[in-house]
Amino acid sequence: MGVLIKPQTDQRDGILRTVDITPETAGWQYVSFAVYHLTRGQTLRGVADGRETAVVVLSGTGRAELNGQSVEPFGERLSVFENKAPYALYLSEDASYQVECTSDGMEIAVASAPTTHQHLPARVIRPEDVSVELRGEGNTQRRVQHILDTDQEAERLIVVEVVTPAGNWSTFPPHKHDTENPPHEAYLEETYYHHIQPTSGFAFQRVYNFEGFDETVTVHDGELVLVPKGYHVVSAAPGFDNYYLNIMAGPNRVWSYQVDPAFRRLLPPSGKITGSFVSPSTQEMAE
Repeated sequence: MGVLIKPQTDQRDGILRTVDITPETAGWQYVSFAVYHLTRGQTLRGVADGRETAVVVLSGTGRAELNGQSVEPFGERLSVFENKAPYALYLSEDASYQVECTSDGMEIAVASAPTTHQHLPARVIRPEDVSVELRGEGNTQRRVQHILDTDQEAERLIVVEVVTPAGNWSTFPPHKHDTENPPHEAYLEETYYHHIQPTSGFAFQRVYNFEGFDETVTVHDGELVLVPKGYHVVSAAPGFDNYYLNIMAGPNRVWSYQVDPAFRRLLPPSGKITGSFVSPSTQEMAE
């Protein structure tokens, strides 16, 4: 399997499923990822079934149940490019959920990884729970929304979304996290689920190492990129904003990485990729 996964027209219980990646199909150990498109009145149901699970509303509005408890509203933005953080559900072990679409359409991402049997309580993640960061400067600036990052309680999953303005670079500088070498680097499998605005455009993503693995792909709206190993970087074409949802998981929930040596001179003195945290209402990156 290559790194680029194009959308499909599969169905689960009558609901359109455009992406469905498991550890078996991806050829790795931890991350599963699927995307569902609901129409008004349709209900998506699921059970964690021993896998730590995050259910993220990308767009659309609805109501949900988490372990039988009502969650309403559930979702408020109609596009991932709105200047709003998402709603999400967190489940572990045997928790259950259902989401009913009450708008004309609803796009839902479901990510999972094996639990570590900590039996963490299920919870709702609301927009006000999501920290927002402006990362980079100039043509590397982008907006990062930390849905389930390492400062939030979870077992393996890391979930963030990034909006990159037209013509800018993201996932920058190119970095990798394919080797378990604490504290310098952590093994984390990663998926990028992309949207493009307007949808007729594209972005580029490169995934590579210096051992013969090097893939650069043209990414269109609704496509998925796998990062099983190597450095990676994203570039949004001028005139087209780029959004992606990142899912990461590995043996340890630590975001430690190594930057491509050619780009290390661009790092701040700390040697880490940094940004500034802002209020979710900040308009800087959305306008």
